[in-house]
Formats: sequence, C-alpha cells, structure tokens
Amino acid sequence: METRNVTRGGRDKDRSTGPERKCIATGQVRPVSELVRFVVGPDITIVPDILGKLPGRGIWVSATPEALNKAVSKKLFARAAKAPVQVPEDLTARVESLLARRVVDLISLARKSGDAVAGYEKVKDWLEKERARVLFQASDGSERGKSKLSTPHRGKYIGWLTADELGVAFGRQTVIHGALGAGGLTPRVVEEAARLKSLRVSDGATARRKG
Repeated sequence: METRNVTRGGRDKDRSTGPERKCIATGQVRPVSELVRFVVGPDITIVPDILGKLPGRGIWVSATPEALNKAVSKKLFARAAKAPVQVPEDLTARVESLLARRVVDLISLARKSGDAVAGYEKVKDWLEKERARVLFQASDGSERGKSKLSTPHRGKYIGWLTADELGVAFGRQTVIHGALGAGGLTPRVVEEAARLKSLRVSDGATARRKG
C-alpha cells in the first residue's frame, strides 16, 4: 500500500524536493531552494544567509519581492526572532544582489572547470553538438540576436542576468550568449538562478526559449 506524506497545509510532501521550511511572510511550507535564510547578526541586524551556513537560528522567507517586502513592512523578522532587530531598508535589493553574485560566482567556477563557454559561435557549437545543458542570454541583449539560439532539448534557459553580470562570470566586459555543460555545478547554477528569477522576473515576463 502506498503511503503519502502530507504537510499541515494538506498538500502532498514530495521527498524529492529536499528539506522544507516555513516562510514567515506567507505561512507556507516550501523547499529551502525556494526560500532565503536569514539570521540575526551580532549587532542584532538581520543578515541574509545566501549559502545557508551562518550560525544562529534560521528565519526563512520566500524568494519573492512580495514576501520579502511584507516581512520588512510588517516587522515579521522581530516576531520570528522574538526580539527587537534591525532590518536594512534595502533588504530586498540586497538579497537580489547577493543571489546574482552567487549565480555569477558559480558560473565562473564552471567556466574555470571547462564546463561553460561564452560567445555566439562557441555556444552555437555546443548546442549543435548537444553538449550544452543550459543556455544563458543577457536580459538586456538584442532580442533579434538572442532568437537565433534555442534552449537545449530538455535543458534550461536562463535569461535574467545582465550582459555585465555574465561578463563578470566569463571574465569579459560583457557577454550576451553563454552555455553550461553537464558538469557537477550545473544543478547548483540552475537552482540558484531559479531563486534569482523569483526576485527579478514576474510571472510570464520571461518564458523559456523554445527550439
């Protein structure tokens, strides 16, 4: 007989999603990959813990502007911490910047391992040889130019990093097209990029580029 794990909210709990935590803003229990962890720093300031490694009791918020702004405006961090805390006014922007930097750093590590390339011709070559697993395209790049390349079959499309951010990842001034292979960092890049997308892209604003 099949058994199912059900959360308090009544929905099925999928073991494949990994650990889950409750968002203090929405009240929903979500996979940690969809949340941002915060801790109270030594100076009682709320600190984003993007890597999830800082000491202290974690306070979790969904990685969306709405949830983060609500947590700030409704003083939910103090309630969760059960103590007075200082919350930076630009917390949402700070989280977005830290997540973007995290994605950039991971892409850079993949590049140094030979698992990522940049430039139209190199990316096109990887796509044709089915070596690419992820297609990157700058959010501020030419739509006409970007339309010439398609997402790998059963792959992922990441189009919410800027040309400058991709440039930092690939050690160039700017980058419009990039690709990521099947290296060990690929799942982490995709996961962190998804959190960043939740902060940068409204529903339906950026669709996966079809082949």
